[in-house]
Amino acid sequence: MRLLTLLVAPLLLSCTLLSGTLIAQESDQPSRGPDGGTQTRVEGISVLPLPGKPFSGRSTTEWTRTIEDGSVIKIHLFAMVARDSQGRIYRERHHFVPADSNRESELTHITIYDPVSHTQTECSVQTHLCNTRGYYAPITFRLRPAGPLPSGKGSISRESIGDDAIDGLDVVGSRETISLNPGVVGNSQPLISTREFWYSPELQVNLAITRKDPREGTQVILVDDLSRGDPDRALFQIPPGFKLEGR
Repeated sequence: MRLLTLLVAPLLLSCTLLSGTLIAQESDQPSRGPDGGTQTRVEGISVLPLPGKPFSGRSTTEWTRTIEDGSVIKIHLFAMVARDSQGRIYRERHHFVPADSNRESELTHITIYDPVSHTQTECSVQTHLCNTRGYYAPITFRLRPAGPLPSGKGSISRESIGDDAIDGLDVVGSRETISLNPGVVGNSQPLISTREFWYSPELQVNLAITRKDPREGTQVILVDDLSRGDPDRALFQIPPGFKLEGR
């Protein structure tokens, strides 16, 4: 009888522990707090609110990154961009999708910049609601001079890479190299990034940009399918079925 008791006791203990484990796994108690995650937004081309230089086109962004295990992530999106003769700008925001898929990049927001009424109207496709705030963007751009960066952060150099054409528009090429000294952004070694621009003097817009940064990979932005006429006026109105918040 004593031997039987000795044999049964460990078995009962094992069952109790197993039972406790199962109860812990099925508990409704949270095992961690909320996590906001990491969100990255890639800016497309910048368009100045210049009057008298209308155009519309399709902006393509391809983003390629090599991750720690050596594999490559390649995603892209397509978005429409337009500017009318008054300098009003129409922009779309889309989600990235895998570059090797047939999925369309989903439209999430539409933004209208109006230098005449000094308003920026952003509309959410999900909610069909729009909100408006002030807009006072400059119509000129001042290029940072080449040479040392302020406060000894590093340096910037610039070189010409020739001339070309995109959709019949002459473009001027330049390459910019930025070198950041150790410690500027937490880097233990000098951090070097490059950007190539193909600029249309006629539209005063970069029609192609290639950004290479070891922190972010390679981003290639191209504006093509260009039209030089005035875009549809409806683009610069609140879309049908949308409404302003609070109205």
